[in-house]
Amino acid sequence: MITVRLFAAAAEAVGRRQLEGDWAGSTPSQVLAGLQEQFPALARLAPSLAVAVNREYVDGDPMLKDGDEIALIPPVSGGSGEPEAAPQRPPFEVTDAPLSADEVAARVTNPHSGATLVFVGTVREWTKGRRTVLLEYEAYPEMAVAQMQVIGREIDERWPGTSVAIVHRVGRLAVTEPSVIIAVATPHRADAFDACRHAIERLKQIVPIWKKEIWDDGEEWVGSQLGPDWMHTEG
Repeated sequence: MITVRLFAAAAEAVGRRQLEGDWAGSTPSQVLAGLQEQFPALARLAPSLAVAVNREYVDGDPMLKDGDEIALIPPVSGGSGEPEAAPQRPPFEVTDAPLSADEVAARVTNPHSGATLVFVGTVREWTKGRRTVLLEYEAYPEMAVAQMQVIGREIDERWPGTSVAIVHRVGRLAVTEPSVIIAVATPHRADAFDACRHAIERLKQIVPIWKKEIWDDGEEWVGSQLGPDWMHTEG
């Protein structure tokens, strides 16, 4: 039995968030082709969908085995109580709780860092002449954290000695609320700016988190990727 998980616009097109079928021995492209015939609304999204198998983006079109999980990835967005002590919190997280810049910064600050830089992404009111009332964020949490870890490894390779934390909120967010916080701590300040920029750009490219713009007169899922090949390039 193969499980197909759907998110954001893909889930709305199908009307379900999960499908199961006897697709072992097929390839992801064959499964997607069959689903397009079954769900015409999904076919309109197909050119922009990426595919993940067992929480990793696929390279090629591998044969599926019994128990595999496929995720259909639409274009990704171009992200209560007292905070716990920093050592108890993971560096990469998807949460529905309000975000704190100080708390995320505390996850990376250490005696070896000469600079700690924090990026806070917030919900803005006006985009291309339309007034946003709310943003609704959705994630594939397990894969999102795994891809954040990929970003962490990329940063460690390019800027050795860097500590990084990425925390993204999901659910409905009002204007001015933080949706994502990235904190980096580096031995030298120039590396902090470069590493933080790399983190936010790669998050927009590879981390499966989507946002729905909710306006006064409608709503729409939005994303920045142009198609399945976007994951192979860095911005």
